[in-house]
Amino acid sequence: MFSKRRRSKSEEKENTTEHASQAGKQPLSKKTKKSRVHNEVEENDSVFVKLLKTSGIILKTGKSQNQLAVDQIIVQKKLFQTLRKHPSYPNIIEEFISGLESYIEDRDNFRNCLLSCERLQDEETSMGASYSKSLIKLLLGIDILQPAIIKTLFEKLPEFLFEKVNSDGISMPRLIINQLKWLDRVVDGKDLTTKIMQLISIAPLYLQHDFVTSLPEILGDSQHADVGKELSDLLTENTLLTVPILDVLSSLRLDPKLLSKVRQLMMGKLSSVRLDDLPVIIKFILHSVTTTDALEVISELREQLDLQHCILPSQLQAFQSRLKNKEQRSSSGNQENSGQDCVILLFDVIKSAVRYEKTISEAWIKAIENTASGSEHKVFDLTMLLIIYSTNTQTKKYIEKVLRNKIRSGCFQEQLLQSTFCIHYLVLKDVFLSILSLAQSFLHSLDQSIVLFGSLLYKYAFKFFDTYCQQEVVGALVTHICSGNEAEVDTALDILLELVALNLSAMRLNAVFVKGILDYLDNMSPQQIRKLFYILSTLAFSKPREASSHIQDDMHLVIRKQLSSTIFKYKLVGIIGAVTMAGIMTADSRSFSLTQEGAALSNEQCTQVTSLLQLVHSCSKQSPRASALYYDEFANLIQEGKLASKALEWVGQTIFNDFQDAFVVDLCVVPEGLVSPLCLAPYFRLLRLCVERQHNGNLEEIDGLLDCPVFLTDLEPGERLESMSVKEHSFVCSLIFLTLNWFREIVNAFCRQTSPEMKGKVLTRLKHIVELQRILEKYLAVTPDYVPPLANFDVETLDVTPHTSTAVSAKIRKQGKIGGRNRKADGSKTSSLDSLSKEDSSECDPTPSDRSQLEKEFKGKEEKTSVSLQNYRAFFRELDIEVFSILHCGLVTKFILDTEMHTEATEVVQLQPPELLFLLEDLSQKVENMLTPVARRVPFLKSKGSRNIGFSHLHQRSAQEIAYNIVQLLTPMCNHLENIHNYFQCLAAENQGVADGPGVKVQEYHIMSSSYQRLLQIFHGLFAWSGFFQPENYNLLCSALEVLTSRLKQKEPDQALEELLSQSFHYLQNFRHSVPTFQCALYLIKLLMVLLEKSTAPTQSKEKIASLARQFLCRVWPHGEKEKSSIPNDQLHILLSIYLEHTDSVLKAIEEIAGVGVPELINSPKDASSSTFPTLTRHTFVIFFRVMMAELEKTVKGLQAGTAADSQQIHEEKLLYWNMAVRDFTILINLIKVFDSRPVLHVCLKYGRLFVEAFLKQCMPLLDFSFRKHREDVLSLLETFQLDTRLLHHLCGHSKIHQDTKLTKHVPLLKKTLELLVCRVKAMLVLNNCREAFWLGNLKNRDLQGEEIMSQNSQESTADDIGDDTSSQVSKSKATEDGEEDETSDGEKEQDSDASDDDSD
Repeated sequence: MFSKRRRSKSEEKENTTEHASQAGKQPLSKKTKKSRVHNEVEENDSVFVKLLKTSGIILKTGKSQNQLAVDQIIVQKKLFQTLRKHPSYPNIIEEFISGLESYIEDRDNFRNCLLSCERLQDEETSMGASYSKSLIKLLLGIDILQPAIIKTLFEKLPEFLFEKVNSDGISMPRLIINQLKWLDRVVDGKDLTTKIMQLISIAPLYLQHDFVTSLPEILGDSQHADVGKELSDLLTENTLLTVPILDVLSSLRLDPKLLSKVRQLMMGKLSSVRLDDLPVIIKFILHSVTTTDALEVISELREQLDLQHCILPSQLQAFQSRLKNKEQRSSSGNQENSGQDCVILLFDVIKSAVRYEKTISEAWIKAIENTASGSEHKVFDLTMLLIIYSTNTQTKKYIEKVLRNKIRSGCFQEQLLQSTFCIHYLVLKDVFLSILSLAQSFLHSLDQSIVLFGSLLYKYAFKFFDTYCQQEVVGALVTHICSGNEAEVDTALDILLELVALNLSAMRLNAVFVKGILDYLDNMSPQQIRKLFYILSTLAFSKPREASSHIQDDMHLVIRKQLSSTIFKYKLVGIIGAVTMAGIMTADSRSFSLTQEGAALSNEQCTQVTSLLQLVHSCSKQSPRASALYYDEFANLIQEGKLASKALEWVGQTIFNDFQDAFVVDLCVVPEGLVSPLCLAPYFRLLRLCVERQHNGNLEEIDGLLDCPVFLTDLEPGERLESMSVKEHSFVCSLIFLTLNWFREIVNAFCRQTSPEMKGKVLTRLKHIVELQRILEKYLAVTPDYVPPLANFDVETLDVTPHTSTAVSAKIRKQGKIGGRNRKADGSKTSSLDSLSKEDSSECDPTPSDRSQLEKEFKGKEEKTSVSLQNYRAFFRELDIEVFSILHCGLVTKFILDTEMHTEATEVVQLQPPELLFLLEDLSQKVENMLTPVARRVPFLKSKGSRNIGFSHLHQRSAQEIAYNIVQLLTPMCNHLENIHNYFQCLAAENQGVADGPGVKVQEYHIMSSSYQRLLQIFHGLFAWSGFFQPENYNLLCSALEVLTSRLKQKEPDQALEELLSQSFHYLQNFRHSVPTFQCALYLIKLLMVLLEKSTAPTQSKEKIASLARQFLCRVWPHGEKEKSSIPNDQLHILLSIYLEHTDSVLKAIEEIAGVGVPELINSPKDASSSTFPTLTRHTFVIFFRVMMAELEKTVKGLQAGTAADSQQIHEEKLLYWNMAVRDFTILINLIKVFDSRPVLHVCLKYGRLFVEAFLKQCMPLLDFSFRKHREDVLSLLETFQLDTRLLHHLCGHSKIHQDTKLTKHVPLLKKTLELLVCRVKAMLVLNNCREAFWLGNLKNRDLQGEEIMSQNSQESTADDIGDDTSSQVSKSKATEDGEEDETSDGEKEQDSDASDDDSD
């Protein structure tokens, strides 16, 4: 029996040729046919001709077809019977074959015998198929003739091997081989195999290819093994036949070992094969994969296959240019396209394999997942993940997980993704919808790196794919924007901004989708509205304008509608949209050429801009808040340099005069009309930026405003604070808020002025800010429901209220007329001491001032409530990033002038600690907001965007720009850091190392320590910025490190990054002795770890981190009067985790803390601490316990399970390691007898189960093959572990008795794990032929003190007890008798029937 074989392409081709030949020779009529038959019949008296004629075959001469008088099945049957019954059988067969040989000596006769026969009878009477076989094929179907005819054919075939194809297109060798295909039975398959393989060895190459591919159709299953072996040998000799041989091997039933051998051969040749052959080779490799070797094969395949090098860079450029320009392909382009077509065909092969073979897809994912280093990943990996994601719905979630892990670890970065799209954009285009789905999923993530990757998927899909795909991308982004999720909206708008910059013309085709977002403005924040109008304005006003006139009309309609609204929420949209659109219009007008036509058009644009701004001004002047928002938005436009000079002139003419009329008046003059003080700071900001822009930064025209007096009421509360009414409290608070915001804008304006006089005045104003904030905190403490006047006007809602710790915030009140409005005296340049009223002169006393958060810790009895101005951030004007240039200031000499402008006196001022702390606090908040990634989840019932209130100016700059500004401040910050370090060093020397000794000024001490913490916080935020990993920011990182390095030694040019990191690490490490608080210590160690992450050789520095963390844990930290501990639990948890993660031996470190520190704590008085680890107290014990248990479990889980193939030394080392781990576990778990609080027991239950699970998975396999050689060690280990698990069992009983749901929820899983341990110990004993040494008993339920729990009778049903509380033990006596068995136990069970066991329990 032979298996059914598929028809090859070559056979189909030949059959087609036969049919064509037959069709070409068919007569037009039966009359003609009969005449031709009569004239061309072979007349021969040979046995061959007679027997054929008797059987129903009429032979023809010339080029006419042989004819069948009867059905071909009848022909074969008659001929067979005639031969068998012939008197001279079997000699008649030789005569018949001799006649055949003589007949086919004539070429035409031979050809006729190979071509299909012609039928004489009508098709209706035919019993068989419509297709007629050739004469040779009919004869091959007769078993007694087949061997002789095959021999004849193979003797005849060499005559035609090197002949050219006939004029009729028929190849005789192919025709001969076709006769052997699809035979019903092969009589001598072995002989046929030998002959055809001999033929292949001598045939020319083009025929070799056809002969090889014909093998599956010729041979039977019994010959597959022999043919496979010979073909595999031929594969090593003739590489030109690689493709047909592999194609045939895929169709044969072969031994897996042979396939594996061929596969290995092909794997080795992958790097050198032709690209055209690659699809077939990969198809064979994937076809030969089995479940057992799939991962190994795929891992090797992905290493060998690098399609990135299959396509030349010149070809890539041609692909991209053709993609963009849609040019006609040239002749060279055809070659390039063939290479790309081969790659596409290859991926089709792979796609088919992973779609229908689950084993292959899983192995491919696993191979990529096991690649740890980012440098080892290729374009091929990312392409494969996207293909599998699109073809296999069951693995989508898992592939997403793999991608997320790779992105988080930095393995898949932007460059890899860009290369993937650039090289395989045609392959990826087929899976575009899956890419879109993946991008949408990633944009929902909370991880910023994953969101960025999703953004890049959108970006590159838009860049490399066609118009349809671009439309889908824009549609998906619009869906994100309209979803209402703030983070998604921000990200999608940022992507649209990039797409507009990337391909403006393509985006204009999709502008109608973007325009639809205008219907969803209600749920968008001001920053998002700015981005949207920037996108729409760019699409509407970019050249050519005519194509986008409909967008312009819609935008004008929306803006006018929103501006005319009386509701501020909608007016805000109109103001932001109008100012943003004005900026784009003027920016575009500046881009016109300097021709006359261009100038005229520019003038027209300028007119449109000024009229638009006048419209905004007139629509907002009735509302102080709307006016203030307009001034702020206009100021931002000027600051970004987007306003044309002509429009700027119009602003200068109107703003300056209006400001002076509204706010700057003589003392005796009563102003006409009322101007809201809300507009003061925004109006001044607009005025300042306009003047600054017109005069290249020179502010001499308005420098009188820097120190002009501010006339206020008596602000110092004194003893009358409690007696004042709520209305008076609110009035004073509003007055102080407005004054503070004026001073903040003053500092913003003049901070970059270079003259010493101006610097001195700025420092004085800074001092006044700090003093006013101190007074404000006193008022706010007794006015809990007070809501200040707004200072940032681009908030989404009116419900912006401060979060206080004393009372629920009240709803914001309407801003009406406020008495005591600020007035500036024009032209009076008095000293800063006179800038406050005489009643406020007490503020200028030399007594050190302090922040409320410092006072509240040390004046607890004086203050009844605590107030932090951090909760009022939304009500303070934002400080510009340029303000921090004040940190550069040293000693500044300021001149005090008399009334005649003569120098009356000089005063030396400098940045004092309170002002330094004020600046550092604000800078640290900016660093945290811009450079530190945060979770993107919006808290429930929390107003969206609250984190960004007060940072609107900051967000108009890029993170890279902010990082650059902070790097420029590193030098002065290092100066301040060193000064504070010296302060604490001197303080420690004066007080014999006691930080909070009697001679220490408390306020000064805590201002300095807070400044220390803020500096370290800023340093950490800067160096932890993820942007430093991007190549474009490499130089910025080096510049920052050079600043730190230069503090130790003179700056050297072109230092390597490793050297800079090492020197910077050493510089910062020197501050470890002076850190005053635990918080400072934690920030210092985090900062050092951030530097460590950027190093390629962090081993030595890692040990330093561990040593430093231990020093901090062993240090006594000062704390306040009211506080039991100065160490927050979460920070202690972090530091202890850092220590255990970085130490050389986690087990030794845990043993030291649990074996030395904890006993010291137990033996110490109630409020005392461990002498070795002062941070370990009864209050912090649970933190230490949790971290030690977690790290212990993490360590043993990471230890690889041993295998029998490992060396004896490795077995011993791992066994010793597990002995140490179990000893540590024993020490820790026994501590619950002393510290039995609920949190400690919860930790014990949770991590106890995880440790037992790790023991099962990692240790038990090691014990399996270590039992015989190290039986004493194994015995000791299991005996120790039994006691631990017994205690865990008691803990389960304790949890049930106390009915604590937090504890009991862990009990079922723990008991299940302990039962698994029993079974696993039994399996180990069976493996080591000690099954009889294993037995079970009942374990009594006891509490933590070992007392039996009587409510649960231990003599209940044995089945129940075994289900929960059984125990296994190995009989020691039995093990001793056998001589090769040992005692073992599982730690959960004990024998109840043995009195000795009861006693030990």
